[in-house]
Amino acid sequence: MPAETTDDADITAFALAARDGDRGATERLITTTQRDVWRFLAHLDSPATADDLTQETYLRALRSLHTFSARSSARTWLLAIARRVVVDQIRRSQARPRQAALADWHTTAERSQPAGLPGFDEGIALADLLAYLEPDRREAFVVVTATATSDAHRNDSYCARTTNQCHQLSHR
Repeated sequence: MPAETTDDADITAFALAARDGDRGATERLITTTQRDVWRFLAHLDSPATADDLTQETYLRALRSLHTFSARSSARTWLLAIARRVVVDQIRRSQARPRQAALADWHTTAERSQPAGLPGFDEGIALADLLAYLEPDRREAFVVVTATATSDAHRNDSYCARTTNQCHQLSHR
């Protein structure tokens, strides 16, 4: 990237000439602003992605160069495009799930789950089985097996039946 510095008026003149079809002006526009655009993108996102984002910025800028009307400097115009490129990049990365750098991500995910809890498949099977129980049996099952509270608390909080009635319903 060149270390050349050019004032905003010259850069805007390059953009206007490039808009009118001057290929040399297009090249000068890119070479004089590339360093600023790259640094801006590296600051907003990361140096690792700045090259790709810079390229995307210039692709968008060249596609919309015909709309540039010099209401602001060309540098300001390019940096606004660069900012939108970063926003789009962030939206894309948030919309897609991140790829794990693991050969067996499924096992790693299962190991990270708290011990003693049923997995997703077991939860679906349990919900399906509970749906087939009569309401009083379902309530008794949930009270007796799914809650880890004392017998007295089960009586007060979960059902009006005595604890023995809940046990009897669940063992039928």
